[in-house]
Amino acid sequence: MAGWFKRFLHKSKSSSAESSLNSSRSASPSHSSSSAENCTSTSMSLVRSVHLSPTSVSDISALGSARWAKSYDVCICHSEVDLELVEELVSYLEGQPESFRCFLQLRDAAPGSAVVTALCDAVQNSHCWVMLITPDFLQDPWCKYQMHQALAEAPMANGRTIPVLKGVDRKDYPRELRNLYYIYMALKENSFRQIRDTIMRYLQELCRNSTSRTD
Repeated sequence: MAGWFKRFLHKSKSSSAESSLNSSRSASPSHSSSSAENCTSTSMSLVRSVHLSPTSVSDISALGSARWAKSYDVCICHSEVDLELVEELVSYLEGQPESFRCFLQLRDAAPGSAVVTALCDAVQNSHCWVMLITPDFLQDPWCKYQMHQALAEAPMANGRTIPVLKGVDRKDYPRELRNLYYIYMALKENSFRQIRDTIMRYLQELCRNSTSRTD
């Protein structure tokens, strides 16, 4: 009987301690949340670089969002020979729930405008630039010109210039883009999704930074 009573007292104390600990945790959720948000470990930084914290479509599309500071979300730089593939990409992006606004030169350039003016305006009025680097892109002086304009516009902007390689050996990758990771187009559907996700991440970060500056 004495042994049973001691065990009962020990169990009661353990339950009481556990209950106290749970109460303490539930009483300070803001502290836990703050700790998670301020975590600066390498692993957390890596996770954030790949998966940004959720931002809904309504956040980047809301009235007054930094997204609307430019006329286009993305400019597609490409050779005329690759127009069919580019039209598929544009159709995919514009059909997404975010309704990405794409600049396609043959469709959106102002009639009668000079090529140089149209290319420069496209770069300056777009948040991101997709460079569809194919053998024909490498031989097209206008493609190279637009690529240089994009690099001059934002040489260190992470995620704005999006190189996409198709049918080009790594050794032929433009030297000007060597400091940027590229998307290699093997499966078209996967590449389109990667392009969409990259644009989305940039716009999310843009809107987040804009909101934090105004708070």
